[in-house]
This record gives sequence, structure tokens and C-alpha cells, in this order.
Amino acid sequence: MSDIRVASRYAKSLIELAAEKNVLEQVQADLQLFSQVLSQNRDFKLLLQNPIIQSDKKLVILNSVFGKKVNPLTLSFFEIITRKRREPILEAVAVEFENQYNILKEIQPATVTSATKLTPALREQIIMQLTVQTGKSIQLIEKVDSSLIGGFVLRVGDKQYDSSVRHSLNKLRNNFKDNPYINKL
Repeated sequence: MSDIRVASRYAKSLIELAAEKNVLEQVQADLQLFSQVLSQNRDFKLLLQNPIIQSDKKLVILNSVFGKKVNPLTLSFFEIITRKRREPILEAVAVEFENQYNILKEIQPATVTSATKLTPALREQIIMQLTVQTGKSIQLIEKVDSSLIGGFVLRVGDKQYDSSVRHSLNKLRNNFKDNPYINKL
């Protein structure tokens, strides 16, 4: 079975158990913390994926890093995963948990990339507009990319709206390449 399917099943089980125990928000925050630690610490990520290091040592490390910071349910989930020697998929489980949590709570993640940091008024305007269009609450992720020159790129789900100056210049450049005055044979 593929890792994504296994991770999805573990995430579904964890989300159902957390909802049953009324600690869903805490577990979600715990898995966000876990994902943040993985993204900031490459060695920790490689440690979890390394098949040479024994699972009990990985569990000790997970307990020492997250023991006092996370909910006991999350800690016992880490223990179950390591006992089954599935630590390499923990990152995928965290991602799938976030996806399923967003579906359950009707949250739509949206990414806006702009040339400069968004003003609070513009940020609120984007959130309001997307809320009206999608009918869901919006979780806006902001990124800054100075190569856009101006404008922004908005990505919601599998749709992308690009109103950056860079995109406009590229379209203009492509239009000039196609010269309508040259007779094509």
C-alpha cells in the first residue's frame, strides 16, 4: 500500500479519536508544531526516515522533543506509529491530518504571493472576497517574491489567478514573438 494511503488512514483514525475525546484543536496544533519542527530541522526529518536507527531510539527522541509540549493523545499516537515502524510516514500523516481537518472544519487554504508584504486592509479584502466566492472560511498564507515586480499570484485549491507584472510582461513578450505582419506559409 502506498505511503499516502497509509498516512491518510492513520490521519483519519487520529482525527476521529481526537474528535471523540474533544481534543481535536489541541491535536491539530500539535501536528502543526510537528510539521514546523520537521520543516525547520532537516536532521530531525532525516532521523525519522533513517531505517538504520531503531524505532525505540526514535521514540525516545520524539518523547524528549515533544513530551511536555503536546497532548497525551498525540504522544501516544507517536508511540503507536513508532512501535509499528512507520516513523518515515509521520510527515505525510501530519499533512493528511491537516487536509482532513480543513475539510472537516470547512477551511479553504489560499496562498497569495506578492512582490511586497500585504497591508492588513488588503489582506482582509482578499479574505472577504474569497469567503464570498468559496463559502468557506479562508486560511491565507502569505509569501513575498520580489521577482514578481508588482501585483500578486493567488492560488486557491487547484486554481491560480496571476495578476503579476512579471506574468503580464511574459505574455507581452510572447505576443511580440508572434508577429502578425509576417505572412505565414
